[in-house]
Amino acid sequence: MTHLRIVAPAVVLAAVLAAPATAQQTLSQEELNQPRPIDMHESVWIEELTWMEVRDLMAAGKRTVIIPTGGIEQNGPYVATGKHNYVLMTACDWLARELGDALCAPIIKLVPEGDIDPPTGHMRYPGTISLSAETFEAVLDDVGSSLRAHGFEHIIYIGDSGGNQRGMANVAERLNDRWGGTVAHYIPEFYDNEGVERYMTDDLGVVMPHKDPFHDFYWLTAMQMLTDPTTVRLEERIEAGLAVNDGVSLLPVERTLEVGRKLMQWRVDQTAAAIRAAIGVGG
Repeated sequence: MTHLRIVAPAVVLAAVLAAPATAQQTLSQEELNQPRPIDMHESVWIEELTWMEVRDLMAAGKRTVIIPTGGIEQNGPYVATGKHNYVLMTACDWLARELGDALCAPIIKLVPEGDIDPPTGHMRYPGTISLSAETFEAVLDDVGSSLRAHGFEHIIYIGDSGGNQRGMANVAERLNDRWGGTVAHYIPEFYDNEGVERYMTDDLGVVMPHKDPFHDFYWLTAMQMLTDPTTVRLEERIEAGLAVNDGVSLLPVERTLEVGRKLMQWRVDQTAAAIRAAIGVGG
Protein backbone atom coordinates (compact mmCIF):
# COMPACT_ATOMS: atom_id res chain seq x y z
CA MET A 1 0.00 0.00 0.00
CA THR A 2 1.36 3.39 -0.97
CA HIS A 3 1.42 6.00 1.77
CA LEU A 4 0.99 9.67 0.84
CA ARG A 5 2.95 12.22 2.81
CA ILE A 6 0.96 15.34 3.52
CA VAL A 7 3.04 18.49 3.79
CA ALA A 8 1.60 21.47 5.60
CA PRO A 9 0.67 24.34 3.21
CA ALA A 10 2.74 26.79 5.26
CA VAL A 11 5.86 24.68 4.73
CA VAL A 12 5.26 24.52 0.98
CA LEU A 13 4.70 28.27 0.82
CA ALA A 14 7.89 28.93 2.78
CA ALA A 15 9.89 26.74 0.42
CA VAL A 16 8.44 28.46 -2.64
CA LEU A 17 9.22 31.90 -1.28
CA ALA A 18 12.70 30.99 -0.04
CA ALA A 19 13.96 29.70 -3.39
CA PRO A 20 13.30 32.88 -5.38
CA ALA A 21 14.70 34.99 -2.52
CA THR A 22 17.97 33.05 -2.58
CA ALA A 23 18.10 33.26 -6.37
CA GLN A 24 17.40 36.98 -6.27
CA GLN A 25 20.14 37.53 -3.70
CA THR A 26 22.66 35.62 -5.83
CA LEU A 27 21.56 37.42 -8.97
CA SER A 28 21.80 40.77 -7.19
CA GLN A 29 25.40 40.10 -6.20
CA GLU A 30 26.25 39.08 -9.75
CA GLU A 31 24.62 42.24 -11.05
CA LEU A 32 26.53 44.41 -8.60
CA ASN A 33 29.82 42.92 -9.79
CA GLN A 34 29.19 42.99 -13.52
CA PRO A 35 31.70 45.07 -15.50
CA ARG A 36 30.81 48.49 -16.88
CA PRO A 37 30.23 48.02 -20.64
CA ILE A 38 31.15 51.55 -21.76
CA ASP A 39 33.70 54.23 -20.92
CA MET A 40 33.30 56.31 -17.78
CA HIS A 41 31.34 59.56 -18.09
CA GLU A 42 33.32 62.53 -16.76
CA SER A 43 31.44 64.11 -13.84
CA VAL A 44 31.66 64.51 -10.07
CA TRP A 45 27.87 64.65 -9.67
CA ILE A 46 26.24 61.42 -8.51
CA GLU A 47 22.98 62.25 -10.30
CA GLU A 48 24.86 62.49 -13.62
CA LEU A 49 26.56 59.12 -13.16
CA THR A 50 25.27 55.58 -13.59
CA TRP A 51 25.33 53.32 -10.56
CA MET A 52 28.21 51.42 -12.16
CA GLU A 53 30.19 54.62 -12.56
CA VAL A 54 29.60 55.52 -8.92
CA ARG A 55 30.69 52.03 -7.89
CA ASP A 56 33.88 52.20 -9.95
CA LEU A 57 34.76 55.73 -8.83
CA MET A 58 34.37 54.65 -5.21
CA ALA A 59 36.55 51.61 -5.87
CA ALA A 60 39.15 53.96 -7.35
CA GLY A 61 39.25 55.97 -4.11
CA LYS A 62 36.45 58.53 -4.21
CA ARG A 63 35.13 57.81 -0.72
CA THR A 64 34.17 61.36 0.31
CA VAL A 65 30.78 62.76 -0.65
CA ILE A 66 29.61 66.36 -0.37
CA ILE A 67 25.96 67.14 0.39
CA PRO A 68 25.33 70.78 -0.63
CA THR A 69 22.28 72.65 0.65
CA GLY A 70 20.83 75.69 -1.11
CA GLY A 71 17.30 77.05 -1.11
CA ILE A 72 14.41 78.52 -3.08
CA GLU A 73 13.80 82.05 -1.83
CA GLN A 74 13.24 85.64 -2.85
CA ASN A 75 16.41 87.44 -3.92
CA GLY A 76 15.23 90.84 -5.04
CA PRO A 77 14.04 92.00 -8.48
CA TYR A 78 16.92 90.63 -10.57
CA VAL A 79 18.09 87.31 -9.13
CA ALA A 80 16.28 83.97 -9.59
CA THR A 81 14.86 82.23 -6.53
CA GLY A 82 17.35 79.39 -6.98
CA LYS A 83 20.35 81.68 -6.35
CA HIS A 84 22.03 79.46 -3.76
CA ASN A 85 21.50 76.35 -5.88
CA TYR A 86 23.12 77.98 -8.91
CA VAL A 87 26.13 79.03 -6.85
CA LEU A 88 26.45 75.48 -5.53
CA MET A 89 26.44 73.99 -9.02
CA THR A 90 29.84 75.54 -9.60
CA ALA A 91 31.07 75.51 -6.00
CA CYS A 92 30.54 71.80 -5.32
CA ASP A 93 31.94 70.83 -8.70
CA TRP A 94 35.14 72.81 -8.10
CA LEU A 95 35.37 71.62 -4.50
CA ALA A 96 35.07 67.93 -5.37
CA ARG A 97 37.77 68.28 -8.02
CA GLU A 98 40.01 70.21 -5.64
CA LEU A 99 39.72 67.45 -3.04
CA GLY A 100 40.35 64.79 -5.66
CA ASP A 101 38.63 61.98 -3.77
CA ALA A 102 35.09 63.37 -3.58
CA LEU A 103 31.76 63.27 -5.38
CA CYS A 104 28.79 65.63 -5.07
CA ALA A 105 25.38 64.44 -3.96
CA PRO A 106 22.39 66.20 -5.55
CA ILE A 107 21.89 69.70 -4.17
CA ILE A 108 19.27 69.83 -1.41
CA LYS A 109 17.24 72.63 -2.97
CA LEU A 110 14.46 72.93 -0.39
CA VAL A 111 15.42 74.23 3.05
CA PRO A 112 13.94 76.26 5.94
CA GLU A 113 12.97 79.73 4.70
CA GLY A 114 10.52 80.85 7.39
CA ASP A 115 7.19 79.76 8.83
CA ILE A 116 4.55 78.72 6.31
CA ASP A 117 1.34 79.68 8.11
CA PRO A 118 1.35 82.49 8.85
CA PRO A 119 4.25 83.26 6.49
CA THR A 120 7.41 84.75 7.98
CA GLY A 121 10.87 85.56 6.63
CA HIS A 122 11.32 84.83 2.94
CA MET A 123 7.97 83.03 2.89
CA ARG A 124 6.29 86.43 2.71
CA TYR A 125 7.41 86.61 -0.93
CA PRO A 126 5.83 84.59 -3.79
CA GLY A 127 7.96 81.74 -5.09
CA THR A 128 9.71 80.91 -1.83
CA ILE A 129 9.38 77.28 -0.68
CA SER A 130 10.09 76.42 2.94
CA LEU A 131 10.65 73.25 4.92
CA SER A 132 10.26 72.94 8.65
CA ALA A 133 13.50 72.43 10.55
CA GLU A 134 12.35 68.89 11.40
CA THR A 135 11.70 68.00 7.76
CA PHE A 136 14.98 69.52 6.62
CA GLU A 137 16.97 67.58 9.20
CA ALA A 138 15.11 64.37 8.33
CA VAL A 139 16.07 64.80 4.67
CA LEU A 140 19.71 65.47 5.55
CA ASP A 141 19.71 62.43 7.83
CA ASP A 142 18.25 60.12 5.18
CA VAL A 143 20.55 61.38 2.42
CA GLY A 144 23.63 61.04 4.60
CA SER A 145 22.56 57.61 5.81
CA SER A 146 21.93 56.44 2.24
CA LEU A 147 25.40 57.46 1.15
CA ARG A 148 26.96 55.90 4.24
CA ALA A 149 25.17 52.63 3.41
CA HIS A 150 26.88 52.62 0.02
CA GLY A 151 30.30 52.83 1.64
CA PHE A 152 31.24 56.51 1.60
CA GLU A 153 33.65 57.12 4.46
CA HIS A 154 33.17 60.88 4.91
CA ILE A 155 29.82 62.66 4.58
CA ILE A 156 30.39 66.41 4.14
CA TYR A 157 27.62 68.98 4.68
CA ILE A 158 28.00 72.49 3.23
CA GLY A 159 25.37 75.21 2.89
CA ASP A 160 25.14 78.42 0.89
CA SER A 161 22.34 79.91 3.00
CA GLY A 162 22.35 81.06 6.61
CA GLY A 163 19.16 79.22 7.52
CA ASN A 164 20.73 75.86 6.68
CA GLN A 165 23.68 75.96 9.06
CA ARG A 166 22.15 74.84 12.36
CA GLY A 167 20.29 71.93 10.78
CA MET A 168 23.44 70.60 9.13
CA ALA A 169 25.38 70.85 12.39
CA ASN A 170 22.60 69.04 14.26
CA VAL A 171 22.43 66.21 11.74
CA ALA A 172 26.20 65.70 11.56
CA GLU A 173 26.33 65.40 15.35
CA ARG A 174 23.37 63.03 15.42
CA LEU A 175 24.80 60.77 12.71
CA ASN A 176 28.17 60.54 14.41
CA ASP A 177 26.48 59.57 17.68
CA ARG A 178 24.52 56.89 15.84
CA TRP A 179 27.48 55.57 13.88
CA GLY A 180 29.91 55.70 16.76
CA GLY A 181 32.59 57.72 15.02
CA THR A 182 33.35 60.92 13.17
CA VAL A 183 32.04 60.23 9.70
CA ALA A 184 29.67 63.15 9.12
CA HIS A 185 31.25 66.60 8.95
CA TYR A 186 29.51 69.98 8.95
CA ILE A 187 31.87 72.54 7.39
CA PRO A 188 30.94 76.11 8.48
CA GLU A 189 33.94 77.57 6.63
CA PHE A 190 32.03 77.30 3.36
CA TYR A 191 29.56 79.90 4.62
CA ASP A 192 32.13 82.61 5.37
CA ASN A 193 30.47 85.54 3.65
CA GLU A 194 32.49 88.09 5.59
CA GLY A 195 35.70 86.36 4.55
CA VAL A 196 34.65 86.38 0.89
CA GLU A 197 33.84 90.08 0.99
CA ARG A 198 37.05 90.88 2.85
CA TYR A 199 39.13 88.96 0.28
CA MET A 200 37.33 90.78 -2.54
CA THR A 201 38.07 94.17 -0.98
CA ASP A 202 41.60 93.62 0.34
CA ASP A 203 43.05 91.31 -2.31
CA LEU A 204 41.04 92.03 -5.45
CA GLY A 205 40.54 95.73 -4.80
CA VAL A 206 36.80 95.58 -5.51
CA VAL A 207 34.92 97.84 -3.11
CA MET A 208 31.14 98.05 -2.81
CA PRO A 209 30.31 101.75 -2.19
CA HIS A 210 26.97 100.79 -0.69
CA LYS A 211 24.66 97.81 -0.33
CA ASP A 212 21.42 97.69 -2.27
CA PRO A 213 18.23 97.09 -0.25
CA PHE A 214 17.80 93.61 -1.74
CA HIS A 215 18.64 90.08 -0.67
CA ASP A 216 21.39 90.16 -3.29
CA PHE A 217 25.13 90.96 -3.23
CA TYR A 218 27.67 91.83 -5.91
CA TRP A 219 30.13 89.16 -4.79
CA LEU A 220 27.49 86.43 -4.83
CA THR A 221 26.13 87.60 -8.18
CA ALA A 222 29.66 87.40 -9.62
CA MET A 223 29.94 83.77 -8.48
CA GLN A 224 26.42 82.92 -9.62
CA MET A 225 27.22 84.23 -13.10
CA LEU A 226 29.83 81.48 -13.45
CA THR A 227 26.96 78.99 -13.61
CA ASP A 228 24.46 80.98 -15.67
CA PRO A 229 24.31 84.78 -16.23
CA THR A 230 20.64 84.55 -17.17
CA THR A 231 19.81 83.72 -13.53
CA VAL A 232 20.82 87.27 -12.55
CA ARG A 233 18.92 88.70 -15.56
CA LEU A 234 22.13 90.15 -16.99
CA GLU A 235 20.86 90.96 -20.49
CA GLU A 236 17.65 92.51 -19.19
CA ARG A 237 19.59 94.65 -16.71
CA ILE A 238 21.99 95.83 -19.39
CA GLU A 239 19.07 96.79 -21.62
CA ALA A 240 17.40 98.66 -18.76
CA GLY A 241 20.62 100.39 -17.69
CA LEU A 242 20.57 98.52 -14.36
CA ALA A 243 23.68 96.34 -14.67
CA VAL A 244 25.02 97.45 -11.32
CA ASN A 245 25.04 95.73 -7.94
CA ASP A 246 25.88 97.39 -4.61
CA GLY A 247 27.34 100.32 -6.54
CA VAL A 248 29.65 98.09 -8.62
CA SER A 249 29.05 97.76 -12.36
CA LEU A 250 28.58 94.27 -13.78
CA LEU A 251 30.17 95.54 -16.99
CA PRO A 252 32.32 94.58 -18.67
CA VAL A 253 30.93 91.10 -18.13
CA GLU A 254 34.31 89.38 -18.42
CA ARG A 255 35.66 91.46 -15.54
CA THR A 256 32.78 90.40 -13.29
CA LEU A 257 33.27 86.77 -14.33
CA GLU A 258 36.96 87.03 -13.48
CA VAL A 259 36.09 88.42 -10.05
CA GLY A 260 33.61 85.56 -9.65
CA ARG A 261 36.25 82.98 -10.58
CA LYS A 262 38.73 84.35 -8.05
CA LEU A 263 36.11 84.55 -5.30
CA MET A 264 34.93 81.03 -6.01
CA GLN A 265 38.48 79.68 -5.99
CA TRP A 266 39.20 81.40 -2.67
CA ARG A 267 36.04 79.93 -1.21
CA VAL A 268 36.86 76.46 -2.53
CA ASP A 269 40.41 76.64 -1.18
CA GLN A 270 39.21 77.64 2.29
CA THR A 271 36.58 74.91 2.33
CA ALA A 272 38.91 72.20 1.02
CA ALA A 273 41.43 73.04 3.74
CA ALA A 274 38.69 72.83 6.38
CA ILE A 275 37.49 69.47 5.05
CA ARG A 276 41.00 68.02 5.03
CA ALA A 277 41.50 69.21 8.60
CA ALA A 278 38.16 67.70 9.65
CA ILE A 279 38.92 64.27 8.20
CA GLY A 280 42.58 64.34 9.19
CA VAL A 281 44.16 64.49 5.74
CA GLY A 282 47.06 66.78 4.89
CA GLY A 283 46.61 69.07 1.90
